[in-house]
Amino acid sequence: MKIGVLTSGGDAPGMNAAIRAVVRTAISYGIEAYGIYDGYKGLIENKIKKLERNDVGQILNRGGTILGSSRLKEFVEKDVRQKAIDNLQALEIDALVTIGGDGTYRGALALSEMGMPCIALPGTIDNDISSTEYTIGFFTALDTAIDAIDKLRDTSFSHQRCTVVEVMGRNCGDLAIYSGIACGAEIVITNDTGFNKEDVFRQVHHAKEIGKRHLVIVVAENITDVTELAREIQEHSEYESRASVLGYIQRGGTPSSYDRVLASKMGAYAVEVIRQGFGGRAICAHSLEVSHCDLREALTMEIKPSDLYQYLARLN
Repeated sequence: MKIGVLTSGGDAPGMNAAIRAVVRTAISYGIEAYGIYDGYKGLIENKIKKLERNDVGQILNRGGTILGSSRLKEFVEKDVRQKAIDNLQALEIDALVTIGGDGTYRGALALSEMGMPCIALPGTIDNDISSTEYTIGFFTALDTAIDAIDKLRDTSFSHQRCTVVEVMGRNCGDLAIYSGIACGAEIVITNDTGFNKEDVFRQVHHAKEIGKRHLVIVVAENITDVTELAREIQEHSEYESRASVLGYIQRGGTPSSYDRVLASKMGAYAVEVIRQGFGGRAICAHSLEVSHCDLREALTMEIKPSDLYQYLARLN
């Protein structure tokens, strides 16, 4: 038996741990493991190489992905996917493990429906795959955001400022609300909270009235221009205001212990699922207990807002 493994879309800390687990678990069962480089793009370009145990040594603690990643819009076209399947079949690869976010999941589902069994692992810092409690990379990105916000708070306190911080997450507010709670942010703005400038101004005025020396506002990306928001807050309040966009720094770095364990369990379990004859499945985890569900179901599940929102007002 032969299996392939690839990473696609945005990189996430812990992807290497998942790759390592897939390869070494496969080899332990006498299954040949093949790495596909640069995601679905590399699959089309036939960038496929057999991997041995030593090829995945010393990567458990490394961020990013040794296989590389990319985004390939053309993968929605059936003839493009057929070329990918042709390349896999030429090497007699029986199944494919894909690691990435919802775009990676959609590609895996499409390949599965064309006859190539795929198992998808949730690798994304956004935590926006609703079939799993947490995604590979989320907690490392959260730690990075927390570290940055803590440092910004020091300066904010020293200069009696309002600091507006944008974190990643695309359409999911988990990075914002988790980092906001962990750092004691006075205001968190996400798609789930909605965004109303007048409400923000009122909360800022209230903070000044009750004697807050400084305040921190955490904003999920794609909500508003945080530089403009900081400027307007300064115009409408007594706080000097500054904006910081954390950006891609949240993607990199050494994966946390949680992400290493989660990725390792998911990667090993993916091989077990393949050995049981499954395809078109998504690996899920709840409190580090791994399972699998239908890939289409994983893509259509509604993303539920974090329960942390109810605590934010009480904590401040």
